[in-house]
Amino acid sequence: MAPPGIKLVQKVSSTRTFGRLAPHVIPALDRAVHRLTRGKVLLSAQMLPGVILCVRGAKSGIERRTPLACMPEEERGTWLLIGSNFGRPGHPAWTANLLAHPDAEINWRGADVPVTARLLQGPEREEAWAAALKFWPPYATYQRRVEREIRLFRLERR
Repeated sequence: MAPPGIKLVQKVSSTRTFGRLAPHVIPALDRAVHRLTRGKVLLSAQMLPGVILCVRGAKSGIERRTPLACMPEEERGTWLLIGSNFGRPGHPAWTANLLAHPDAEINWRGADVPVTARLLQGPEREEAWAAALKFWPPYATYQRRVEREIRLFRLERR
Protein backbone atom coordinates (compact mmCIF):
# COMPACT_ATOMS: atom_id res chain seq x y z
CA MET A 1 0.00 0.00 0.00
CA ALA A 2 1.31 3.44 -0.95
CA PRO A 3 2.00 6.00 1.79
CA PRO A 4 -0.75 8.62 2.29
CA GLY A 5 -0.52 11.51 -0.14
CA ILE A 6 1.63 9.64 -2.66
CA LYS A 7 -0.55 10.64 -5.64
CA LEU A 8 -0.28 14.29 -4.62
CA VAL A 9 3.51 13.99 -4.29
CA GLN A 10 3.71 12.34 -7.73
CA LYS A 11 1.64 15.12 -9.25
CA VAL A 12 3.71 17.87 -7.61
CA SER A 13 7.00 16.17 -8.50
CA SER A 14 5.96 16.15 -12.17
CA THR A 15 5.76 19.96 -12.36
CA ARG A 16 8.46 22.10 -13.95
CA THR A 17 8.62 24.26 -10.80
CA PHE A 18 9.46 21.18 -8.73
CA GLY A 19 12.11 20.25 -11.30
CA ARG A 20 13.74 23.67 -10.90
CA LEU A 21 13.59 23.89 -7.09
CA ALA A 22 13.97 20.30 -5.88
CA PRO A 23 17.60 19.76 -6.94
CA HIS A 24 18.64 22.68 -4.73
CA VAL A 25 16.51 21.82 -1.70
CA ILE A 26 15.99 18.06 -1.39
CA PRO A 27 19.63 16.87 -1.49
CA ALA A 28 20.70 19.51 1.06
CA LEU A 29 17.90 18.50 3.44
CA ASP A 30 18.65 14.81 2.93
CA ARG A 31 22.37 15.28 3.66
CA ALA A 32 21.67 17.29 6.82
CA VAL A 33 19.06 14.92 8.25
CA HIS A 34 21.14 11.85 7.32
CA ARG A 35 24.19 13.34 9.08
CA LEU A 36 22.22 14.42 12.17
CA THR A 37 20.64 10.98 12.57
CA ARG A 38 23.94 9.17 11.94
CA GLY A 39 22.60 7.48 8.84
CA LYS A 40 19.31 6.32 10.32
CA VAL A 41 16.97 8.73 8.46
CA LEU A 42 16.87 9.90 4.88
CA LEU A 43 14.12 12.51 4.70
CA SER A 44 13.07 11.94 1.08
CA ALA A 45 12.92 8.18 1.73
CA GLN A 46 9.72 8.78 3.69
CA MET A 47 7.98 8.82 0.27
CA LEU A 48 10.42 7.01 -2.01
CA PRO A 49 13.22 4.59 -1.03
CA GLY A 50 16.60 6.25 -1.02
CA VAL A 51 20.32 5.71 -0.65
CA ILE A 52 23.37 7.86 -0.12
CA LEU A 53 25.71 7.10 -3.02
CA CYS A 54 29.43 7.40 -2.23
CA VAL A 55 31.53 7.43 -5.39
CA ARG A 56 34.73 9.13 -6.52
CA GLY A 57 34.31 12.11 -8.83
CA ALA A 58 34.94 11.36 -12.50
CA LYS A 59 37.40 14.23 -12.87
CA SER A 60 38.49 15.11 -9.32
CA GLY A 61 38.75 11.63 -7.83
CA ILE A 62 37.32 13.11 -4.62
CA GLU A 63 34.64 11.06 -2.87
CA ARG A 64 31.17 12.48 -3.48
CA ARG A 65 28.15 11.70 -1.30
CA THR A 66 24.84 12.10 -3.09
CA PRO A 67 21.38 11.33 -1.67
CA LEU A 68 19.32 9.61 -4.36
CA ALA A 69 15.94 7.98 -4.76
CA CYS A 70 16.32 4.35 -5.71
CA MET A 71 14.22 1.40 -6.72
CA PRO A 72 15.12 -1.65 -4.63
CA GLU A 73 14.95 -4.89 -6.58
CA GLU A 74 14.44 -7.15 -3.59
CA GLU A 75 14.12 -10.37 -5.60
CA ARG A 76 17.60 -9.73 -7.09
CA GLY A 77 19.18 -8.10 -4.06
CA THR A 78 20.03 -5.07 -6.25
CA TRP A 79 19.02 -1.42 -6.59
CA LEU A 80 18.15 0.68 -9.62
CA LEU A 81 19.32 4.28 -9.78
CA ILE A 82 17.51 6.49 -12.27
CA GLY A 83 19.45 9.51 -13.60
CA SER A 84 16.35 11.64 -14.15
CA ASN A 85 17.88 14.86 -12.80
CA PHE A 86 14.29 15.94 -12.03
CA GLY A 87 13.63 16.27 -15.77
CA ARG A 88 16.40 18.80 -16.36
CA PRO A 89 18.40 18.69 -19.63
CA GLY A 90 21.83 17.36 -18.57
CA HIS A 91 22.75 14.03 -17.03
CA PRO A 92 23.29 14.35 -13.28
CA ALA A 93 26.98 14.44 -12.28
CA TRP A 94 26.72 11.26 -10.22
CA THR A 95 26.04 9.28 -13.43
CA ALA A 96 29.37 10.38 -14.93
CA ASN A 97 31.04 9.46 -11.65
CA LEU A 98 29.59 5.92 -11.81
CA LEU A 99 30.61 5.54 -15.45
CA ALA A 100 34.19 6.47 -14.51
CA HIS A 101 34.25 4.60 -11.17
CA PRO A 102 31.65 1.81 -11.09
CA ASP A 103 32.88 0.44 -7.75
CA ALA A 104 31.09 2.54 -5.17
CA GLU A 105 29.30 2.32 -1.85
CA ILE A 106 25.75 3.08 -0.80
CA ASN A 107 24.27 3.70 2.58
CA TRP A 108 21.03 1.72 2.59
CA ARG A 109 18.84 1.94 5.69
CA GLY A 110 21.83 2.97 7.79
CA ALA A 111 24.19 0.22 6.54
CA ASP A 112 27.16 0.78 4.23
CA VAL A 113 27.05 -1.60 1.27
CA PRO A 114 29.89 -1.91 -1.29
CA VAL A 115 28.40 -2.09 -4.80
CA THR A 116 29.34 -2.19 -8.45
CA ALA A 117 27.24 -0.09 -10.81
CA ARG A 118 26.36 -1.15 -14.33
CA LEU A 119 24.77 1.14 -16.95
CA LEU A 120 21.76 -0.69 -18.39
CA GLN A 121 21.28 -0.83 -22.15
CA GLY A 122 19.12 -2.56 -24.73
CA PRO A 123 16.39 -4.98 -23.62
CA GLU A 124 17.69 -5.03 -20.04
CA ARG A 125 17.25 -1.24 -19.87
CA GLU A 126 13.79 -1.42 -21.45
CA GLU A 127 12.65 -3.94 -18.85
CA ALA A 128 14.11 -1.88 -15.99
CA TRP A 129 12.59 1.35 -17.40
CA ALA A 130 9.12 -0.24 -17.52
CA ALA A 131 9.52 -1.32 -13.89
CA ALA A 132 10.74 2.18 -12.91
CA LEU A 133 7.69 3.81 -14.54
CA LYS A 134 5.38 1.48 -12.65
CA PHE A 135 7.30 2.24 -9.44
CA TRP A 136 7.33 6.05 -9.90
CA PRO A 137 5.19 7.33 -12.85
CA PRO A 138 6.68 10.88 -12.83
CA TYR A 139 9.82 9.45 -14.51
CA ALA A 140 7.79 9.38 -17.75
CA THR A 141 7.18 13.14 -17.44
CA TYR A 142 10.89 13.73 -16.83
CA GLN A 143 11.82 11.71 -19.95
CA ARG A 144 9.35 13.66 -22.12
CA ARG A 145 11.00 16.93 -21.07
CA VAL A 146 14.50 16.00 -22.16
CA GLU A 147 16.13 14.90 -25.40
CA ARG A 148 18.69 12.66 -23.69
CA GLU A 149 17.92 9.09 -22.69
CA ILE A 150 17.72 8.92 -18.89
CA ARG A 151 20.52 6.71 -17.61
CA LEU A 152 19.63 3.66 -15.51
CA PHE A 153 22.17 1.88 -13.34
CA ARG A 154 21.83 -1.42 -11.55
CA LEU A 155 23.83 -1.63 -8.34
CA GLU A 156 24.99 -5.09 -7.32
CA ARG A 157 26.66 -5.99 -4.03
CA ARG A 158 30.42 -6.53 -4.23
